[in-house]
Amino acid sequence: MTSSYGLRGRAAVVTGGTRGIGRAVAEALAAAGALVCVSARDAGEVRRTAAELGGIGLAGSVAEAEHARELTRLALDRFGRLDILVNNAATNRPYGPLMDADLGVWREAFTVNVEAPLRLTQCAWRGWMREHGGSVVNICTEGAAHVGPDVGAYGTSKAALLHLTQQLAGELAPRVRVNSVSPGLVRTEMARFMWEPREAEIARGLPMGRIGEPGDVAGAVLWLASDAAAWVTGADLVVDGGTRVRAAHTAR
Repeated sequence: MTSSYGLRGRAAVVTGGTRGIGRAVAEALAAAGALVCVSARDAGEVRRTAAELGGIGLAGSVAEAEHARELTRLALDRFGRLDILVNNAATNRPYGPLMDADLGVWREAFTVNVEAPLRLTQCAWRGWMREHGGSVVNICTEGAAHVGPDVGAYGTSKAALLHLTQQLAGELAPRVRVNSVSPGLVRTEMARFMWEPREAEIARGLPMGRIGEPGDVAGAVLWLASDAAAWVTGADLVVDGGTRVRAAHTAR
């Protein structure tokens, strides 16, 4: 698998890269031969993950403009290039009805989920990709396509990220490909409150018979980041275990 994706010697930055989907993506990229730089808030987890992957890392918040600049500089200084950017870091706050939402927390959600991916893409573009090309993959959510209880801020910000993905794909082509992956319910800490109380019930309703694992999403990201997807840009790859065809499945 690793040789077919042609990532040996390429450099990747993965935000939120120490656990969950981000960690699985970082592991998949490293296994495919990429040099990996991870970012997350917890300095200890960043050091540990970087060491385990044979890569590098920088602790900080993607909500801070300087972190994006420092992260880009680190990758360029240590690797000499930046071919792949995976915008995975996200927040699902404020959780609850939008009529009760704190607008300061609402703005933070858009800073983390929309503004940060744009800023990091700008840094990667200016630092390397404008001249040399590259691939950007944004982690969205299948929930961006519909409404749901208590996740209005998250879904709305991810819908904005989905549109941003398509806008950037149009603006940065043909030099840089920009795509997104939209997971369904995946076994992560951030989504624990959704899957843990009723995992068996949710799994029975899905055609694939289970909720997602971080590695399921990582495989999709790996493909989009690689030369195997060289003619793919502006696409959103839904990885949801069949959530959108659930009705047909349960009607059998």
